[in-house]
Amino acid sequence: MKDMQTVIMQLIINSGDARSSAMGAIDSAKAGSIPKARKQLKKAADALTKAHQSQTKIIQEEAKGNIKSVSILLAHAQDHLMNAITVIDMARDFVDLYELLYEKTATKRTPRRKRQPQSALQGTKKRTTAVQKT
Repeated sequence: MKDMQTVIMQLIINSGDARSSAMGAIDSAKAGSIPKARKQLKKAADALTKAHQSQTKIIQEEAKGNIKSVSILLAHAQDHLMNAITVIDMARDFVDLYELLYEKTATKRTPRRKRQPQSALQGTKKRTTAVQKT
């Protein structure tokens, strides 16, 4: 097995990549590019899987008794992982919301039929007043 610090660094790197891709997905969705956002969410999920694989290696080593204490680096790595998980979950919701928003506003912007301008009096009865001459 690779040395533990290398595995911990892989956890940090992949967690950071996952978070960055999730934030990119939010930016893409905000700009109206939902397909691009979905691809970025997939990229985030793939990076998260790699991060979880590193975490699993660390847990297995601890279960074997090979890890005697928790280092600041390991705590930092776990913090990155939890942050990535949270941002990915939120990014999925944001992308869904932006998609819904753009679908709703797109239907409102599409004209159903071309309307002719109406005058202020159209559709009302004309009233005439008798003018009396004195």
